[in-house]
Amino acid sequence: MTSTESRRLSGRLGPIGIVFMVVAAAAPLTVIGGNMPLAMGLGNGAGAPVGFLIASLVLLVFSVGFVTMTPHVPEAGAFFSYVTVGLGQRMGKGIAVVALIAYTAIQVGIYGYIGWAIGDTVAFYDGPVIPWPVYSFVILAVVAVLGYRHIDLSAKVLGVALALEIGIVVILDLAIVTDPGPAGITFASFTPGVFTQGAIGIAILFALTGFIGFEATAVFRDEARDPERTIPRATYAAVILIGAFYTLTVWAFVVAIGPDQVAATAQQTLDGEANMLLDTTDAALGRIGRDIVNILLLTSLFACVLSFHNVIARYQFVLSRKGLLPARLGTVHDNHESPAFSSVVQTVTAAVIVAVLALLGIDPLVGVFGSMAGVATVGMVLLMLTTSVAVLVFFLRHRDLGGGKLWQTRLAPVLAVLGLLASLWLVLSNFTLVTGGSVTVSTILAAVPFVGLVLGALLWRPTRSGV
Repeated sequence: MTSTESRRLSGRLGPIGIVFMVVAAAAPLTVIGGNMPLAMGLGNGAGAPVGFLIASLVLLVFSVGFVTMTPHVPEAGAFFSYVTVGLGQRMGKGIAVVALIAYTAIQVGIYGYIGWAIGDTVAFYDGPVIPWPVYSFVILAVVAVLGYRHIDLSAKVLGVALALEIGIVVILDLAIVTDPGPAGITFASFTPGVFTQGAIGIAILFALTGFIGFEATAVFRDEARDPERTIPRATYAAVILIGAFYTLTVWAFVVAIGPDQVAATAQQTLDGEANMLLDTTDAALGRIGRDIVNILLLTSLFACVLSFHNVIARYQFVLSRKGLLPARLGTVHDNHESPAFSSVVQTVTAAVIVAVLALLGIDPLVGVFGSMAGVATVGMVLLMLTTSVAVLVFFLRHRDLGGGKLWQTRLAPVLAVLGLLASLWLVLSNFTLVTGGSVTVSTILAAVPFVGLVLGALLWRPTRSGV
């Protein structure tokens, strides 16, 4: 590979292509299979759809300020770039470290999940019993090849996987509504008497976890066809699509099972006595439908890990261009026009972490996925909270750039800060439910993003370029 540091990433991704990338990172089918039973069983049962709706609204309000500031952040880098412009280079570097921690954590967690899921599927069909790390490393190798090449190839792969994934769930939702469960078509989930029972905060928590990666639209700025139009459209589309998908599908499962039985069914899923997603699919679409959803669950996990690989590689690329990481990470491949070396480094990093966890004998679900998802959730909320503060500070300092947009530059960022502070409290106060570990282990894991923020800010040193 020969590259020059002066070259930029290039591409002609439109809003649809970028939406595919970030919605794939959210892994909708994975969230329905995993986060939904957690939100119902540990949270507020039949009222869980409202938890997903509230999380969607919080992130939609966050997106208003995020998108309004986009024209004033003329580079890729998402949170790092926004926080640097709004709060300064020291805080920007701290947030850059948090972003790398959060995205690396969720990617490693997904490698553990997909290794377990493939092994479980093979065993279900009477195949050989093979350790989960073997499957994880096979997937890691495929991701490495796709991540090394031009972004358009990944976008096409993710587009196909995502279309199939969403398509089968839409068919499932329609089948449920056509032939509802014992209570018929019910909107009990949205009545105060239902969604206020139990712990709605836990439902919001697991809903927020399901949105990780949606804000990465800005990471693909250099590869977008028309960044000032494409990024805002893609961001709003991603939030609305993910939020609507989650809320409507979770409600459909309440309709299928019944508002009085859904909490118990979800708890049985958590206890390993049932599988809410696959059992409901079997009842609505038959054995063939169940098998299809099972396979698409695997493709959902693959799409998720590929998308996060691309996001992390581009974060490293941008940070290198800013002088915060070795210059070699900021090179562009001559043929593929991709951050190829950064992609290779990301592959090696993930492989090392997965190998260490495998050698330590960590359980792929509770140990690897649960813990890493917990770290990523804390990191994501911290990232968005800091970004909202940066948006507010930026427009207060540059009132002339606001253009009289009081809602976009003042009110929405303030509401986002308040909503995200409440969300952070919910995440931290219920953190053991996310990780499945002890209070001590959970506290240590929850502290990792905060430690990264502090270390990144303290270790920052200005260079001649002012970085």
